[in-house]
Amino acid sequence: MSAARQDVHRAYCAACGSMVSRRFRPGPDGRLEATCPRCGSLERHRFLSLLLGALAPDLLDLDTVVEIAPSPQSTPLLDRLHPRQRISLDLGHDKRAVDALASLTALPLRDASVDLLVCYHVLEHVPDDCSAMREISRVLSPRGIALIEVPIKGGVLTDEDPSATPDERARRFGQSDHVRWYGDDFDDRLLAAGLSSARVTPPTLVGDAAVEWFRLMAHEVVWVARHGTAAATPAVPGGSGLSAAFDAVLADLARTQDRLVRARERADRLAAQRDALRTQPAVPQVRPRADVLTRLRRVVHL
Repeated sequence: MSAARQDVHRAYCAACGSMVSRRFRPGPDGRLEATCPRCGSLERHRFLSLLLGALAPDLLDLDTVVEIAPSPQSTPLLDRLHPRQRISLDLGHDKRAVDALASLTALPLRDASVDLLVCYHVLEHVPDDCSAMREISRVLSPRGIALIEVPIKGGVLTDEDPSATPDERARRFGQSDHVRWYGDDFDDRLLAAGLSSARVTPPTLVGDAAVEWFRLMAHEVVWVARHGTAAATPAVPGGSGLSAAFDAVLADLARTQDRLVRARERADRLAAQRDALRTQPAVPQVRPRADVLTRLRRVVHL
């Protein structure tokens, strides 16, 4: 049996809700198994879909949802929440389609008007990120949630320099349009802006086994921020309860796939035996003895 035939339902894309048997394509930076071949989603989009599902009880009857720097893969995920109003904003440097051009440091939104705000990989571009965080806090409603993602390094403090040259930024911060690389003090920055946050990673949300199944990055971190002054926590305590369920489902799926592989191997062996029999030369049939005797009787009679 061919390898391609054995590799059935290799992964599940939570962004488009599809079983994917083809290999995932590399990401923009060459990361292996990063891009869904069906919808083009990356790891962060698939993790966002799962995170929105885990937060579903807090995301009912949403009034206003705001997405900063939207993408074709993330916008449909927010549309599934059926908010009364969804607004996309961006500064306009890359000419992406948005509802309004605006800076994250001066959001054109009323105080306490946003129930969900998604801000992925934006703050590292903003020179005055503290003002941007205060704006996020200002526009969040009392029940509001902000989902924030930034590049971060553990064990160090934030390294930033808005005045650095593009070449220096690329060397220090990974991209020429980044002005910092966040460190362990990112949670404190959010807290200073009035946002209490919890770090969520794919393993804490869905478990280690499901990280591979959903094609996620184990080290990815999303901050779930709300109004508050409580100290940040390293992760959502106990995850969302999904981890054990996913482990059980994936274990059962692995057993089912193993049975399927064995059944197909047996089917292939039988098919090979059938084909081998079909290629054997035909053996002349020997007439039964009774027929020979009948012909002899006719000859004697003549």
